[in-house]
Amino acid sequence: MTTPDLFQTVATTTAAVCAGATGGVYVAFSTMVMPALNSRAGSEAIGAMQRINVLAVRPPFMVLFFGGAVASVVAGATSGMSDAQGLLRLTGAALSLASFGVTVVVNVPLNNRLARVSGAADPAAWQSFAQPWARANTLRGLLALAGAAALAGSLTR
Repeated sequence: MTTPDLFQTVATTTAAVCAGATGGVYVAFSTMVMPALNSRAGSEAIGAMQRINVLAVRPPFMVLFFGGAVASVVAGATSGMSDAQGLLRLTGAALSLASFGVTVVVNVPLNNRLARVSGAADPAAWQSFAQPWARANTLRGLLALAGAAALAGSLTR
């Protein structure tokens, strides 16, 4: 294997693993955590989500989140479009980056808005937050998992 091939394989593998891990977190959150939060009083759900959002912005998740985005850019940029593997790699990178984009454009602004809410003062704020956040979260999870599958599939020869 030549150095450029090794570099592309490492970038693609890293992007696939990071997309799969983040996608799994997002889907687990949508299928388990959000239903649990929705069963609580609005003020309790707000407090819990605010704490989760603080804990999420730490190295273990941030390395996967930003590292996966960088690896996806590299994997996509090194993809040739002359064969099925290159197109699959490019598609996987694009799907993974779309998941990153949903996070930046939808989930993070909603999280930031929720951070400024006092659940005790405005328990109804949970209802205006939960549904759009959960929809975007499910979308980013599905995009990431599809991206991981395509990136992994592009590694077969």
